[in-house]
Amino acid sequence: MSIKHPIISVTGSSGAGTSTVKHTFQQIFRRESVEAATMEGDAFHRYSRKEMKKEVEKRNAAGDATFSHFSFDANLLPELEECFRSYSKKGKCRYRHYVHNAKEEQLHGVKPGNFTKWKEFDANSDLLFYEGLHGAVVNDDVNLARYADLKIGVVPVINLEWIQKIHRDRDARGYSTEAVTDTILRRMHAYVHCVCPQFTETDINFQRVPVVDTSNPLVARWIPTADESLVVIRFKDPHGIDFPYLVSMIHDSWMSRANSIVIPGGKLDLAMQLILTPLVGRLVNQSKRVL
Repeated sequence: MSIKHPIISVTGSSGAGTSTVKHTFQQIFRRESVEAATMEGDAFHRYSRKEMKKEVEKRNAAGDATFSHFSFDANLLPELEECFRSYSKKGKCRYRHYVHNAKEEQLHGVKPGNFTKWKEFDANSDLLFYEGLHGAVVNDDVNLARYADLKIGVVPVINLEWIQKIHRDRDARGYSTEAVTDTILRRMHAYVHCVCPQFTETDINFQRVPVVDTSNPLVARWIPTADESLVVIRFKDPHGIDFPYLVSMIHDSWMSRANSIVIPGGKLDLAMQLILTPLVGRLVNQSKRVL
C-alpha cells in the first residue's frame, strides 16, 4: 500500500462483469477530476493468442487439461507485482497493451492477439487502476494484494458467470457454445485454485445473484437482466461504513449480515457510486497531502 501513489485493483474472472465496474470507476474519475493510469490484466498474459493455443495443445498432449489464462504460470505475475511495487513507490511502472480486436488494432497498430511494446506510464497520475484476473493474488511467489489500497471483487454466482461468458464470447467474439463450454471446463481447476482465493483478500465484493432459473446455463437464451437479479455487497471491514445511509438511499435494499447489504440489481451503479466515490476521494486527498 502507498499513501502517495494509491492503487485500486478490480478482480474477477472472464465474464464476471469487471468491465461494468471499470466503467463506473471511469465515471467517478471523470466527475471527481481524478487522473487515473489504467491497466488491464490481459497485458500480463505470458503468451500471445497463437502462442497460447500452441501451449494449450502442448499441455493437453502431456496430460494437463487444466492450463488456461486463469493459471498462475500463464501470466507474468512477478512483472505485475513489480509494476504494483514500482508505482506504489515512484508513481510509474512499465506496461503494455494486449490487442483484442480490429478496433484496438487501429488504436495501437498491432495485430489482434498480440502485445504492444513495453513502455512507462506517465508519472503525473493520481492513482493506478487495474482491472483483470489476478489483482489480489497471494501465493508462494507473489503478493499483489499488499500493494493495492482498494481491492474490489466482482463475483456473480457461477451459473450466471457462465451464461455471461457464453453469450459474450459467442455473440461478440464469434466462438461456438461448444468452444466456450470447453474453455470453461478447462479453466475450472485454475478458477478454484487461482481466482477464488483472491476474494478473501478483497475489501469489497459485489456478487450478482439471479432470481430467475439459471439451472442449465449452457442453454440459456438470454442473460438475466438487472431487474431479474439481486446484488450482495460484502465489506471485509464494515467499520466506518454507514449502512443506515446506504439502506435509506438505495430503495428496497437491506442488510443481510453485519458486513453485507443486498440491493436490487438495477441499483448497482447507484450503489457503487455511493460506496466508491468517497473511498476514491479519500485515497486521492491523502496522496495530495503527502509531500
